Amino acid sequence: MDDHSEEWDLLVAGIRQGDEAAAREVANYMWGRQMSPDIQRNPDNTITVSFTFTPGASMLESELNLQTASNDANALASGECLKRFDTDGSPIEMGGRTLTSKGQAEKTYQSPYGPVSVPRHVYQSSWGGATYCPLEVAARSVHTATPLLAKQAAFKLGIMNSNAAIKDLRQFGRTFARSYLQKLGADVASIIDEKQDYWKYVPTPEELGYGKRVKTISLGVDGTCALFCDDGYREVMVGTIALYDDEGERLHTTYVAEAPEYGKKTFFAKMDGEIEMMRTRFPEARWVGIADGAHSHWPWLEAQTTWQVVDFWHVAEYLAGAAKAMARGKNQQGSWLEDACHRLKHENGAAKELLEEMEKERLEVTKGARAKVLDQAISYFGNHQDRMGYSLHVAMDLPIGSGVTEAGCKIVVKQRMCGSGMKWQMPGAKQILSLRAMVLTNGRWEQFWQKLSQFGFTKISGPAEA
Repeated sequence: MDDHSEEWDLLVAGIRQGDEAAAREVANYMWGRQMSPDIQRNPDNTITVSFTFTPGASMLESELNLQTASNDANALASGECLKRFDTDGSPIEMGGRTLTSKGQAEKTYQSPYGPVSVPRHVYQSSWGGATYCPLEVAARSVHTATPLLAKQAAFKLGIMNSNAAIKDLRQFGRTFARSYLQKLGADVASIIDEKQDYWKYVPTPEELGYGKRVKTISLGVDGTCALFCDDGYREVMVGTIALYDDEGERLHTTYVAEAPEYGKKTFFAKMDGEIEMMRTRFPEARWVGIADGAHSHWPWLEAQTTWQVVDFWHVAEYLAGAAKAMARGKNQQGSWLEDACHRLKHENGAAKELLEEMEKERLEVTKGARAKVLDQAISYFGNHQDRMGYSLHVAMDLPIGSGVTEAGCKIVVKQRMCGSGMKWQMPGAKQILSLRAMVLTNGRWEQFWQKLSQFGFTKISGPAEA
């Protein structure tokens, strides 16, 4: 039966006359057509997929029906694509050993459109041991997901919690258990970490803005706390590598993050790798290090940069406190603060002069709140005199604020890891931070998947599932 047959015309006529049996038969036929897309393999190696769907009573119902039908068609086509990556069953050589096929076994893979079951050869040596599936390696499947589903799911886990990711995927007709999504995200994160020393990423001319020249590169490091199950609040490290043009406009920011660790060895190794890539890509750029007053960060920054400056806004906060002791009344205090910040930005030696003025005032103030705020400002200025050359930085169009890094702490860590009731295990935190830094660095997520598609990754698992 088809839409133009005599039988079809009789059924339609029966519906018009109120024949319920005819209506059920037409409905079943249309449902079957909607749920069973047709696939045609063409001589030129193309595939034609066709499907039929039933419009609903409302536009939303029609769209949902269309989504279901198109997902079924796309899943069918995905299965055909997967089959093309399988072998013909002949023995293969790997690592000096001959592997032979154990035969084709059906396996279900998950795609963005639905589950896809395909037969594929699984190989093993005559000595037994680990199995190898050429289809999974060649198709770049991750866990049991096709690359596109792995990309979509890992991206969602990078920007939202697992419950939100499940709800989001459900909008597109896919429902997964939380454990499956978490496993998928963990596998993608492990590939990111395993390939970090081999796959190089640099901003493209398009991402920088065509015609823009990178003149300055700013390094920033900072820490922010997240709650962990066994250790309570621990410091998560965040680093930024910001690129600036001739006019001091920020063009691009690379984010680096690492879960808490004693000594921060892994974090600084990641930063070193990123810096090496940037030095190779932009050999003539000027390097400046910016951070707050944490002493532990400065030795590393000094080794990596030509100029170093303590974050101007941290300094301004100490000056705001000192203003309460350096002037009387809010208006006078505001004027003193404005003048002090202006001098600091535009006058050589202003930091030393301000320190001397505060020390002189401290001799007149022996106790109380005024003495306390002066002591804090004097101590901060005394510790960081050599990193307060703001007038030189301003004249050279070098950045003087660590706002990029502080914002990185918020968007990389706080927004994802510090939601209501969130506690983290160390492995989960490392995975999420790897995903999130990759997702938030403009252009890098796409570069990663292009490299994965091009180079792949070899993963030998245990005995294959039937």
